Amino acid sequence: MPLTTIAVGRVYDFSHVVGRNAASGTGFAYPHCIALAKGGIIYATNRGTENNFSMRVNKVKVGAPGEEELLGEFAKWGSGDGRSTWPFGVAVNSQGNVYVSDDWQHHISVFDGEGKFLSKFGNAGSGDGEFNRPAGMVCDKDDNLLVVDSGNNRIQKFTKDGKFLSKCGNAGSGDGEFNQPWGITVDDKGHIYVADWKNHRVQKLSPDGKFLMQFGRYGVVPPATFLQGQVTPPEVFEKKVTEAGLLNHPTDAAVDPEGDVYVTDWANHRVCIFDPEGSHVATLIGEAQVLSKWGQMSIDANPDMKKARRRVKSLEPEWRFAFPTAVEFDPETYRIIVADGQRQRLQIYVKDRNYSDPQANL
Repeated sequence: MPLTTIAVGRVYDFSHVVGRNAASGTGFAYPHCIALAKGGIIYATNRGTENNFSMRVNKVKVGAPGEEELLGEFAKWGSGDGRSTWPFGVAVNSQGNVYVSDDWQHHISVFDGEGKFLSKFGNAGSGDGEFNRPAGMVCDKDDNLLVVDSGNNRIQKFTKDGKFLSKCGNAGSGDGEFNQPWGITVDDKGHIYVADWKNHRVQKLSPDGKFLMQFGRYGVVPPATFLQGQVTPPEVFEKKVTEAGLLNHPTDAAVDPEGDVYVTDWANHRVCIFDPEGSHVATLIGEAQVLSKWGQMSIDANPDMKKARRRVKSLEPEWRFAFPTAVEFDPETYRIIVADGQRQRLQIYVKDRNYSDPQANL
């Protein structure tokens, strides 16, 4: 299967995978949201189901292939200061402080970059500055914090210290309305992009919260056979890749400097890429044909696991996304970093801005 996705004026090369399943210790436990800090640092909220100790935030250095490194864990399970019950969203401001939302305790905790608890704000409710299951978050260029107040179907804006500034949105399916929104991002002009989960779309808003446009429409892509553990026939693979503009419970969005929008199409098991005008241009479905460093370490340490992998008909199910939950675009490296939720890892692509293939024109 190809490791390069080519679209009109765009090329996406698969790079590598980071992480592996780990209910505790090294690795991810169903990563829910991710936030990118400087130097290729990723913070990930974990919502593992194995035990309460899977609830935490990981700090991971992505690095080049084979260079992944777990730098720390914090916001572990509990109800006191610096603890989390159901961690959801995560965001990083320009000073390196980390915000973590808890959609059970209905508040936001603030940590320094090393995971030391600093403060918290918010409580359950529907008034200004109150939350009902706060979800995704992002910091804008002024270090204001935008919070997806999912249960209240709105976006709230705060200062970096947690002072309420403004809000937008309400329940519904019309322009600027939401139905259990999840992820959020901003572009370099301050426009806001919200993954409107149960309305099956991403909405683009002005910096002051006015509706501008939407990306995608509802559609269920027939599952390719790789999700059933078999080799995908070429015609099914092609249909899976090219089904254009359909979204099934999108969870997050990211925007690159050219204005292309990346959407984690959760229930269709893929990432859809749209141009700035909202046209679908490409689809990524996961290419993890080489294990991560941590994953290979597990195989090397377990001979029975290695033998079991040799017996399967195809490893293709392992390569592909399974319920991807979050996406970030790194403008420093032009990396697309995808939280592959059910596979409990990150898959990383690179957008090649200088691709040329002169032989194709001979």
